[in-house]
Amino acid sequence: MRLYDCDHCGQTIHFDNRNCVNCGYRLAFVPDDLSMHALEENPGDSTWHLFGGHGHSVRLCQNSTMDICNWTVMADDPNPFCPACRHNRLVPDASTEEGLNQWRRISQAQRHLFYSMLRWKLPRTNRDEDPQGGLVFDFLVDEIQPDGSIKPAMTGHENGLIAIRAAEADDATREQVRVSMNEPYRTMLGHFRHETGHYIWDKLVRDGGKLDAFRAVFGDETVDYGEALKRNYEQGPPPDWQQFYISTYASSHPWEDFAESFAHYLHIVDTLETARSYGMSIEPRRHEELAAEIDFRPYDADNAEQLVSAWIPFSVALNSIHRSMGVPDLYPFIVTPVITGKLQFVHDLIHDHERILLASARALPTDNMVAQVA
Repeated sequence: MRLYDCDHCGQTIHFDNRNCVNCGYRLAFVPDDLSMHALEENPGDSTWHLFGGHGHSVRLCQNSTMDICNWTVMADDPNPFCPACRHNRLVPDASTEEGLNQWRRISQAQRHLFYSMLRWKLPRTNRDEDPQGGLVFDFLVDEIQPDGSIKPAMTGHENGLIAIRAAEADDATREQVRVSMNEPYRTMLGHFRHETGHYIWDKLVRDGGKLDAFRAVFGDETVDYGEALKRNYEQGPPPDWQQFYISTYASSHPWEDFAESFAHYLHIVDTLETARSYGMSIEPRRHEELAAEIDFRPYDADNAEQLVSAWIPFSVALNSIHRSMGVPDLYPFIVTPVITGKLQFVHDLIHDHERILLASARALPTDNMVAQVA
């Protein structure tokens, strides 16, 4: 995630800011140009304009009233919710402090996901456009059984419906699950990126005519999914899984392998963009083999190898810093050549889709052109 500047005073601002700490101006993210802006309220209505009068008028996402979202909607858009929040169907109970705090944490992760989706113009049809497979989110609460025990809600994906267990927005609950499942990493953002990977598989692989290419890299997805998961939970991953899979869960089935690879591709790209925005480089003394500089735009990388070549030194350095603080590694995974090949498949899938959309836009008559973000 890159850094931004306050339009009014030039102060450095961040993706999740609501107000400039220097000048006090209202800040919000404008999805149409993928940037944070200082806003000025239009007299007499609930719309705002960008500081200096540039651009179109916007409204704050309806979820801004509870400080859940800091995104905007174009003023003439009939939908009151921003491009991320409009995909939500079931949300936590905002009338309770617990529910409101959960929703705020969930929304923060969701907006980071949608930044990437908008940046690459990935599919994000809704249920009005695609009743059977449009993207929709349910943030589910745990069920209290008659005996007082708790039945945890399940996180998962089915035909565009992504269910997220709301309780995992709480750090203690999520950490308890991570330890019980012997996972090295578990975050709300990770859930969003992984489950959305399944939706992207439906849209760009299954419906995009890429099944043969997918099987050549990930294997045959027609093998029984339920049996594959059962075998994984009972027997664990193959002994040499780290050579071929980014995680033990990725080894359970080709669908999960793709979803994990998609999630890690987003992890790597977005973290490298953040590092580049801060001007970070790695120049370890007497260890030149670990030197790295991000002299390219990660979201527009040439290939997965370019990303991985920068990511490995950065992740090693960041893990070492975390260990110096006595906390777990930031990125406790190994990216092998085989895994890089899977990331390359994801890279090609994303950028081929983006190129097709751009080519289609250029072919439209001038009066129907959609403005493209550089």
